[in-house]
Amino acid sequence: MNMLEEIIIAGFGGQGVMSMGQLIAYAGMIEGKGVSWLPSYGPEQRGGTANCAVVVSDEPVGSPLVTRPSTAIVLNNPSFDKFEPRVRQEGLLIINSSLVVRASERKDIKVLEITATDIANDLGNSRVANMILLGAFLELTKLVSTDSIVESLKKVLSTNKHHLIEVNKQALKKGASLVAVEIS
Repeated sequence: MNMLEEIIIAGFGGQGVMSMGQLIAYAGMIEGKGVSWLPSYGPEQRGGTANCAVVVSDEPVGSPLVTRPSTAIVLNNPSFDKFEPRVRQEGLLIINSSLVVRASERKDIKVLEITATDIANDLGNSRVANMILLGAFLELTKLVSTDSIVESLKKVLSTNKHHLIEVNKQALKKGASLVAVEIS
């Protein structure tokens, strides 16, 4: 059976949504997988979301479009409202419950709620909330290795931000450690 993971990552601009998608795509390339990354920016002044679609496969990717994701990672309420209903049956929904006030009532998907922003603040850098969610996703799916994500950080982060790689590694580890506790 061929491996195919179709992911939507969504939130407001500045939450690291695009970076998360790029990291997964770069890590997949490092590991020799077929990947695509497709960004989408909504009208922020109207409460829209920025999101990206990432496809990772053990074969070349036929289309970068994702309409029924196997996983959705949502970082704010508008993203939850838009993408929670689209997660395919038996899929995965990861929620930053620090900022998303709604809970999924779906019984046909796995739901993981993580207070990522609060945990990131505890780590001393609120901007790594996305990496906590990514660490949890990687622990659950084993889609790509954490080592490949860390290697990808060197490509996604500009050279003057490489000093942030260590806190990002800590956030990935923290997210992975939460999975056993948080899964519903």
